[in-house]
Amino acid sequence: MMSRRRIFLGSLGGLLAEPDFARSQAQGAAADLQENWRQFLSPNARVPESEESLRFSDGTWRNRLSVEAYRVLREEFTEERFSSILNVEHRAGVYVCVACDLPLFTSAMKYDSGTGWPSFFTTVPGGFEKSRSVLSWFFGVEYHCVRCGGHHGHLFDDGPAPTGERWCNNGVALKFIPRDS
Repeated sequence: MMSRRRIFLGSLGGLLAEPDFARSQAQGAAADLQENWRQFLSPNARVPESEESLRFSDGTWRNRLSVEAYRVLREEFTEERFSSILNVEHRAGVYVCVACDLPLFTSAMKYDSGTGWPSFFTTVPGGFEKSRSVLSWFFGVEYHCVRCGGHHGHLFDDGPAPTGERWCNNGVALKFIPRDS
């Protein structure tokens, strides 16, 4: 017969292991979202999956982008808080770079951070390159589209589980492609 102490300690061990198990499952779910992001695309959607560099002259970028998108993507400005319609976008779909259409996030990766900018807890793999700015301690790590080099936003470590990341993106740097389009 098992002692009460052994039963108690066994139960306690199970309770202590539970958060690790839940964290592991949540991280697996995030990895699954990254791996299967294409499920959020419409069957006839055409988006580049190549990260092949897309570089244009400054004049060409000015002609291709809105004034606001140019300022954010090419001059690394930040749009005004709560100015993006993408803050209230709740349909299933994929967020792509407005400059080059590279898929960057899905609707399942998005959450409401309350900051006033579209926020995501993970990304489509391979879409960004990160760099530290002089003010990284305040603004977080900068990230840029690997295809066109456009500045999208900053990465912080105050996001939700399972990643703990907050990819704080300028809405004007994104284009939303709904799943049902």
